[in-house]
Amino acid sequence: MDVPLLLPLVALAAAAGAAMNAVAGGGTLVTFPALVALGVPMVTANATSTVALWPGTMTSLWGYRGELRGARRWAAVFAVPSFIGGIIGALLLLITPEQRFAAIVPWLILGATALFLAQGPLLRRFREAAPARGLADADGSLHPPSWPFLFYQLLVGIYGGYFGAWAGILMLAAFGLMGLTNIHQMNGLKNWSGGVMNLVAVVIFAASGIVNWPIALAMAVGATLGGVGGSLMAQRVGQTWVRRAIVTIGLGSGLAMLFGLI
Repeated sequence: MDVPLLLPLVALAAAAGAAMNAVAGGGTLVTFPALVALGVPMVTANATSTVALWPGTMTSLWGYRGELRGARRWAAVFAVPSFIGGIIGALLLLITPEQRFAAIVPWLILGATALFLAQGPLLRRFREAAPARGLADADGSLHPPSWPFLFYQLLVGIYGGYFGAWAGILMLAAFGLMGLTNIHQMNGLKNWSGGVMNLVAVVIFAASGIVNWPIALAMAVGATLGGVGGSLMAQRVGQTWVRRAIVTIGLGSGLAMLFGLI
């Protein structure tokens, strides 16, 4: 594998993935298969993609900082299971043999694609089933979440630290079931929790020596540019076509990996 020749390609893939995240989400379904198709081992590709795309998560979190003012109690509470789950998931990835991960990952991609496809109906269903109860104190701060949801967040954190494609939709579904209706506040909490679980994964992957740093840095540059461009075009491009592209890429790459084509 000639790494210098790959850098423009992986930067382009990261730019496309970050732009998709800005418009509709699903960027990991582009970056991870692209790295594998270019010859990067799957475990290394997963860790490198996580490290490279983390700054984009922080950029998104900054954009939602105002929405978290009334949800700081939730942000603090959700940080704990996200942190612990991220550690467990990252460590599980490190001890997973390459061959076994190669057998698992097509199903993870196909499952994430199916979840993305069902995103709209799922969120509508969860919002309809949300408990009709007060969620805020007099000052607008949200009541603390109950322990079953915190345990659920721990499981999401494990998944996010291990692979992470569409961990966000799992969190949004739970927030809707808990009764939250402000999508901006939900996205703020999602980005915060995702940033925590990915941060610990990034630290563990970096310390383990598994990250391909030339590729990760090139992807980080591409992701930064793609995130900016995606934010600018998010209100101009029909999301239907973007979502169709994500589903097509996810299904195509998942099936290709399943049948050993990449």
